[in-house]
Amino acid sequence: MKKNAEITIQPLMEQSIAIINDTNGPFPIIGKILPSFSNGVWSYEEELYDTPSEIRFPDDKLDWSAYIDSSEKIVLLAFREDACVGQIRLVKDWNRFAYIENIAVKKDFRKSGVGHLLLEAAETWAKKQSLIGLSLEAQNDNLIACRFYVKEGFVLGGVDTLKQSANAEIDITLYWYKLF
Repeated sequence: MKKNAEITIQPLMEQSIAIINDTNGPFPIIGKILPSFSNGVWSYEEELYDTPSEIRFPDDKLDWSAYIDSSEKIVLLAFREDACVGQIRLVKDWNRFAYIENIAVKKDFRKSGVGHLLLEAAETWAKKQSLIGLSLEAQNDNLIACRFYVKEGFVLGGVDTLKQSANAEIDITLYWYKLF
């Protein structure tokens, strides 16, 4: 699909299923988003932590073959030579957005443009599906990811204080949108 130096973006194929979780690594937690709603518009401030930490999500265990050759969902992988260095997983949502179920870039490739290329490819896929934008959710303590979404043109469109009630580590779920 797209090429940047030696990075290529390709749809998931059967032979890549075994390496799809290679992009799942730890990421830093340096602070959180403090959202507020006024006059119909969401805004936020950042609160930096005195002591940053690191977190890693568990590997996804999905029926990956359901994402291959589907018109309803897709996994796009970023490769440098034969190594999978990033992924984005999308599904058509009921609201005509392409919902980003996951985006991940290997630690050594962050801030190198891989995430941008994945979002470009996601936007191309979504437009071919006649969708109106991209959407995703993030926890408010994933400040670095939230900054990335804003840089890529996403806006905060909503907040949920109850979604993660069973998870004492997470305060707020943030909903981000990019309209085409």
